[in-house]
Amino acid sequence: MASTSTYAPSREDFAALLDESYGQNEALEGSVIKGRVVAIEKDVAVIDIGLKTEGRVALKEFQGPGREGSLQVGDEVEVYLERIENALGEAVISRDKARREESWVKLEKAFENQEKVEGIIFNQVKGGFTVDLDGAVAFLPRSQVDIRPIRDVAPLMQVPQPFQILKMDRRRGNIVVSRRTVLEESRAEQRHEIVANLEEGQVIEGMVKNITDYGAFVDLGGIDGLLHVTDIAWRRVNHPTEVLTIGQTVRVKIIKINHETHRISLGMKQLLDDPWQGIEAKYPINARFHGRVTNITDYGAFVELEPGIEGLIHVSEMSWTKKNVHPGKIVATSQEVDVQVLEVDPVKRRISLGLKQTLANPWETFAEKYPVGSEVEGEVKNKTEFGLFIGLDGDVDGMVHLSDLDWNKPGEQAIEDYKKGDIVRAKVLDVDMEKERISLGIKQLASDPFAVKAPEVAGEESGDLKKGAVVTCEVLEVKEGGLEVQIAGTDLTAFIKRAELARDRADQRPERFAVGEKVDVRITQFDRRARKIAVSIKALEVAEEKEAIAQYGSADSGASLGDILGAALKARDGKKE
Repeated sequence: MASTSTYAPSREDFAALLDESYGQNEALEGSVIKGRVVAIEKDVAVIDIGLKTEGRVALKEFQGPGREGSLQVGDEVEVYLERIENALGEAVISRDKARREESWVKLEKAFENQEKVEGIIFNQVKGGFTVDLDGAVAFLPRSQVDIRPIRDVAPLMQVPQPFQILKMDRRRGNIVVSRRTVLEESRAEQRHEIVANLEEGQVIEGMVKNITDYGAFVDLGGIDGLLHVTDIAWRRVNHPTEVLTIGQTVRVKIIKINHETHRISLGMKQLLDDPWQGIEAKYPINARFHGRVTNITDYGAFVELEPGIEGLIHVSEMSWTKKNVHPGKIVATSQEVDVQVLEVDPVKRRISLGLKQTLANPWETFAEKYPVGSEVEGEVKNKTEFGLFIGLDGDVDGMVHLSDLDWNKPGEQAIEDYKKGDIVRAKVLDVDMEKERISLGIKQLASDPFAVKAPEVAGEESGDLKKGAVVTCEVLEVKEGGLEVQIAGTDLTAFIKRAELARDRADQRPERFAVGEKVDVRITQFDRRARKIAVSIKALEVAEEKEAIAQYGSADSGASLGDILGAALKARDGKKE
């Protein structure tokens, strides 16, 4: 009997076969594989993945935004294998993860090629929305939903539409998409096509879409043009709402097209006749017209002379006397005024107007009423370092310079005698109508002490005051250093120093004199320009002595000085008699 022998695998061989089988199966974990639906139990589908094992997947994973949820036994599906066998001996599989893995591969290619992807907005979250990109969930920021902010996003929900991927991070599972980028690209193509069919100078119709402070945006059929406020009408338009309303159909002219930025400038006034044509003949210089104040600024007021024609009254041409005041304090908006044309510039479309030129010049009126030499009275309006400003008739001011305040006092000292609000009298010295200046003088109300004649003294005829003249003075004050005196018959005062009180030192004593006493003196200095005068008793005595010696004796005659002076005094007394 023949004997046969069979090979029985050892424990080691069995372990190796088992490891090989499990090793192959474990390599499939973490990948997408195909399976077949073998049963549907309530809300779960049982799927055979072909590894002598089955897995269960919730039916909701086969549903989603824009996808039908009908699943039948026998359908072949792709699932993601997480683990071959769990504690229950079943495979752990997922349809969502399978779809997500598949989508990520497609989305990465689209991101690299900058291609658009299709998705569905299915939920709203903080700062934006979530979008299903065929299994992969992406974030749509609120700023990337539309070109302009939209209030109601409901019509965009659950609707398949294109998106542009802005950012992807597979490790973190983050995807950021934009709907706005797709719209802008589409809009740019549309704008380019529309702009290509438009030409500068073309007249078309459009609808007012939006109004701002600086103009209105007009829809030209898919592209907006800007109608600036200055191009709405030839006349001044303060705000576009004065002429336009949203939804209004308007006829406009294309002024300029920028093909790079697709910006279009429009105009309405360009369809009307230009009122500035022949403006110089219509508004000659120095002619006067009646107009209405339309606008007031810091530098002047605009006056409408006719619809579409405005001129500017500069603040310096508004009033003869009101300087450095806001134009709104002189005229008011909508006020009717008479103006004079000062300048016309048709190139810059400017007309300079004057308001004060239609009124009487207060300096001319003053000059007619108060010619040079007239006396006026007014209130001290202001004190400055160079004089006083006096308010005069006609709302004009005159100025008294420091040098015209007092004949005898320095100006800096004389101005201290005046304060703001004082009523003073003055004499008109000059009126300069071109420079709008009136010069006044207070000291001129009295005669110049330095212009008076010398009074008669010792029987001699009066003459001009000058150096060497002999005059009589009245003692005003006796001081230790000398005498304060006033020349009789004048307003001139002088100070006689102690050394000038007598020829002899013993008689140079101020106490010899009394207030009110009259003394004869000789003028030793008289300077009209410097307004300085000096007198001396000593100089008079020395001069008289010299004259006496010359007439009545000499050093050779043998006569004493007393005899000579005695003879001279007797002769003078005899002459007086």
